Formats: sequence, structure tokens, C-alpha cells
Amino acid sequence: MTLRIIETARVTPAVDSDSVLNSANSLTIPLTFFDLPWLLFHPVKRVFFYKLTESTREHFNSIIVPKLKLSLSLVLRNYLPLTGCVTWNPNAPKPSIVVTQNDAVLVTIAETNADFSHLSGYGQRPVSELHALLPKLPVSDDSATAFSIQITLFPNQGFTIAVAAHHAVLDGKTSSMFIKTWACICKQQLQNIPETLTPSYDRPLIKDMTEIDENMIEMVRSLKGDKTNIRSLTPFPARELGDDVVLATLVLSRDDIKRLRERVKSVSLTLHLSTFVIGYAYTWTCFVKARGGNRERSVSLLFVGDFRERLDPKLPVNYFGNCVFPAGCYNRKAVEFMEEKGFVTAVEIISDLVKGLSSRKVETIAESFAEGLCFASRSTQFGTIAGSTRFGIYESDFGWGRPVKVDIVSIDQGEAISMAERRDESGGVEIGMCLKKSEMDMFLPFFNNDLQS
Repeated sequence: MTLRIIETARVTPAVDSDSVLNSANSLTIPLTFFDLPWLLFHPVKRVFFYKLTESTREHFNSIIVPKLKLSLSLVLRNYLPLTGCVTWNPNAPKPSIVVTQNDAVLVTIAETNADFSHLSGYGQRPVSELHALLPKLPVSDDSATAFSIQITLFPNQGFTIAVAAHHAVLDGKTSSMFIKTWACICKQQLQNIPETLTPSYDRPLIKDMTEIDENMIEMVRSLKGDKTNIRSLTPFPARELGDDVVLATLVLSRDDIKRLRERVKSVSLTLHLSTFVIGYAYTWTCFVKARGGNRERSVSLLFVGDFRERLDPKLPVNYFGNCVFPAGCYNRKAVEFMEEKGFVTAVEIISDLVKGLSSRKVETIAESFAEGLCFASRSTQFGTIAGSTRFGIYESDFGWGRPVKVDIVSIDQGEAISMAERRDESGGVEIGMCLKKSEMDMFLPFFNNDLQS
């Protein structure tokens, strides 16, 4: 495929008489201990595919792009941090998001000759071609851009909207809320954001716990390979990807989830059997079986749970930033998941972790993250989750219909599994996997055949 860059635009927030930047030269938002663990992680990158056969070059350039830019400018009035950067002032104890006058979100406009149907499909797709649709997110030792966007035309087929987000600025819930808000403003041609979609910046609700901040910063420093510049914002080295790496999207229908749930109910009636638990457990066991090898090898799994409503006091559901708590099970033997009852074992483990989130103490968050990151390097397989079945990503209609597909491409940076609700069926789940083609060819038969057993 070829990609041609048409324009790189700076979209600034629309003029707002109530903006905090009207009375100050800059806005500084210190990162919380919920943000700090993600400081050196690679950005989260998602691509939304919109099918539109009437998307000619003229229609794209004269209608689609101007509407998207205008609505983005309007929504940024309430999402000012996305226009800024993460910086770490030499005199400050921790990094902050800093927004100054005339800051903007970089928007790349591009065109490709790629096959829209193929790239937006559910089968195996070269991850390198998906990368071409993603925006860059500039970062240096001193500054890390918060957010960027790329809009790519597939002439007479459709277009994509791809975003790259610095994880220390916002989590998946906030990112999804922003996309849905932008889509709402664009489709309904609103001037102001509905109250239900207005982000909350009430950070004083998160109790100031200097000791946790210090523990988080110490953990981040310990993971940094370069000890000479402990304030460097340069992320961990990227995983090198060969041309043989592919991304595939797997589907568990509502009926699949029901059948899998029944398998477990025959063993226990006290487990938490949500779609998330069932989908994660099933995918994980298939993943471990497909990898094979030494049955005594160490494997670990980890996910993060939304903690907004678990804090005291609770945070608003539309709180802007990160508010997730890690939950993991480490150093288990692969054979536990490879045996006949491996799926049930995984469900029991993940169910207990989900139920246990409510009793987790925020004072232990640094220790919990450190433990998970420690086992990431010790385990032969370390399965993590990106996304959620509760984000409602397929509700993002900018006025040209709902996306036909959404992919989290950044799962290519580890053994992550992405999860989202099914586009056209409630109760089902879409699961993204990114593996070498040879590994994917080993994994898919396990995933498809075990459903029939």
C-alpha cells in the first residue's frame, strides 16, 4: 500500500470566553499516582474505520475534513489537556500536563490506495499496513505530546480516524468518552458539549498522598534503562516488529458466551461470570495451549479495573485522566491452563481478581503495579488486556454512520489482548490478537475448535 500525506494541520480549541487560558498564560495539571505508572509506556493507538462509498476526494476535502476539524476545535474547549504536553520541571517533584496559549492537536490528513475492506476486516492483516494509518506522537526527554490524530481517505471506499494518546494523560475510558463527544458534536452540529459528556477535572477528590507519588516515581525510575537522566520522558524501547506480524479480530457471540458460561456454572455458582471474565479466560487458555512448550513454564496474566466508583469519595464517571487499579495472577504453571479444566481454572482466577478489586486499598497501588511489571519479564507468557466491553466504541457516529470496525493497534507492543463489545450484537465480544503469522496460525484453531467441544 502507499500513503500520501495531504496536510498536517494544527487544530486549536475554539474561542471560549470562559477558558482558563484567558486569564493565565498556561494551565498546569500535575499527574496523579494513577497517571504516573503509564509515564514511559508507548501511546495507546486506535483506528476507527468508516465505510462510505461516496467518499470521493472532493467530498472528503470539502465536506468530511472541514466538519471533523470544526467539531474537533469545538470539543477541545472542554478537553484542553489534549492540546498540551507532559513535562517534568526540574523544580517539580513530579511531571505535569502543561497547556499554553495557542497549543493545538496535530491532525494529519492522508490518502491511501489500500483495500478498505481488507484492513477493516476481521481476518489476519499485516500490522505494518495498519501502522500507516496511525498518527505520530512526538516525544523527547523533555516533552511528550498528549494526543494526535490522523484522518485517512480510501477513495470511494471510506475513511479512518486514528488516534494516538499518551497513557499518562488519559485512560481508555476517558479516551473513549472524548471520541464519542467529538462524534456527537460533529453529527448533531452542536456548539456546546452535552452535560453528560462534559469531562470532570475535579482532581482534589483524589486525596493527596505524597508517599504514593514518590513510590510510583521510584518504580518508574527503576524501570528506566538510562539512569543518567531520571526525568527523561522517552518511553521504553519499542518492540521490533517484523513483516510477518499480523493482527486478527476474533468473535465470541452472545450464544458462545452463554455456552461457555454454562460450562463453568456446572462447577460453581458463586463465580463472577461477566462477558469480560468469560472472554478473557477463554482467550487466555487458548493462547497458552497454542504456545505449547514446557508445561511447567511460568505464565502470568494482568488487567486493570476502573476505580472511579471504588474510591472514597467516588470520582465522577466522566473524570478526565487515569483511574485504574491493576489486578493480576503471576507465576502460574502453563499446565494449569492447558489441561481439560484449564478454562474453568482461568475463570476462577479472573473472577476472584474482579471481585477482589472492591476491597483493594489505594495505598497499595504502587506495590501492585511494581509486582505486575516484575513478572512481565519473568514469565514466558504475560497476557494483559487493552480496552473494555463497556466503552461503547461503536457508538462513535460522526454523521456518516457507526464505524464498521475499531482496532487497538498498540497491542503489538506486548502480548496484549484487546476487548470490545460486538458491533451488531449485545452480549458478545470482539477480541484482538497481534502475533507472528506462524503463531496466529497455531492459535486460531484452538480458539475456533474449543468452542465446539
